[in-house]
Amino acid sequence: MTIDSADPLVRFFAERGISLPDKPLTLLDDPAPREVWCPVISVDDHAMEPPTLFDGIPARFADQAPKIVDYEGRPVWLIEDDIIPIIGANAASGRPMTEYQQLALKFEEMRPGVYDPARRLADMDLNGVWASLCFPSMPWGFAGRRLSGIRDPELALACVRTYNTWVLEQWCGAAPDRFISCQLPWLRDPVEAAAEIRRNAERGFRSVSFPENPEVMGFASLYSGEWEPFLRACEETSTVINLHVGSSGRLNLPSKQTPDPAASALFPVSGIEAVTDWIFARIPTNFPEIKIVPSEAGVSWLPMVKERLDRIYARRDSYIWWRPEDPHPVELIERNFWFTSIDDPSAFQNIDLIGVDRVMMEVDYPHSDSTWPDSQQVFRRCLGHLDPSAIRSIAYGNASRLYRHPEPPGDLFADVLSADSPLRASEQAPSKEG
Repeated sequence: MTIDSADPLVRFFAERGISLPDKPLTLLDDPAPREVWCPVISVDDHAMEPPTLFDGIPARFADQAPKIVDYEGRPVWLIEDDIIPIIGANAASGRPMTEYQQLALKFEEMRPGVYDPARRLADMDLNGVWASLCFPSMPWGFAGRRLSGIRDPELALACVRTYNTWVLEQWCGAAPDRFISCQLPWLRDPVEAAAEIRRNAERGFRSVSFPENPEVMGFASLYSGEWEPFLRACEETSTVINLHVGSSGRLNLPSKQTPDPAASALFPVSGIEAVTDWIFARIPTNFPEIKIVPSEAGVSWLPMVKERLDRIYARRDSYIWWRPEDPHPVELIERNFWFTSIDDPSAFQNIDLIGVDRVMMEVDYPHSDSTWPDSQQVFRRCLGHLDPSAIRSIAYGNASRLYRHPEPPGDLFADVLSADSPLRASEQAPSKEG
């Protein structure tokens, strides 16, 4: 199917700052494999969905399901009445930085590891990444808001289920020991959402991508109590709740003129808001075994947030919110939250204030924030001053325990380990026998 390239569509793209390149974009040569300082489980990457994404949807929904169509020789997603291009930031890895942002891409202008799970493994290997948790690409919203928002609720739920089946069977199924499964939630009905969590836990899902604040998307507030069935299902199945920055469909933009770079610089503010709001919504208080991860929000800000919560708690008698039996909010952070770092050197200088067992690493492949293919340099720069056991915990041990995923086998990167690798520094490191 081809969309008629009429003037309204040209205006549609232009109004969103999206340009259609008049010549093919650049795909850089393959980088050489990097020396591996320490293998990592990356807990924040992204998968690019194929045109066949909804081929498995029940036949009665096939005509109405989202589909890839052609516009000026470039693929765009048609989701009901919305035309959603695949812009450069979705597939930045392997292309020049000057082509990262608001350019509509063709698949052949993307690195194959962006959309092909087999080729993704090769890109993980050359970067020293053992396993990867992948969120959706941008057209869907990182918690699937576009799918849950489809007007026909039966079609919408069928799309969410079909998407999750693709994640489990096609993406993660390509290498179950290398990919950590993360599902999209059903946002229109918390009771049905809970049933989906339980059903998907039985299928092998380890986590769910959930909005930081569902209220701004028109769904029930965290404070309403309506999400209790969903939250209970996550707690009882040990399904980790990932709160990816921007998953509520918005970023922190102080002004209408605030540019994209400022919005990216403000990502940590989203993490601060999410952690504070989820605590004051009593979610970890009411669900003491629940596991929550603010993804791509960084971690350098955590000591400050702990200080503020401690100060407010010390004045709790002046507020009517607190109950006598409520745990200290800092205790909740240290019990129920884990944090992710793409490049937070100052955080690891204050790791005693954060907790060695609370932090995990991310690569964010293939987005424009990604450290690929030189993530190992970032890991060494951030973690190199720590003792080997702390490095291994942050690099892969914490993620392995939280998401119940195997640690890297000892021989995986044996041929490319650096001389100063923490795997060489302790008898506790994985052996070649694995």
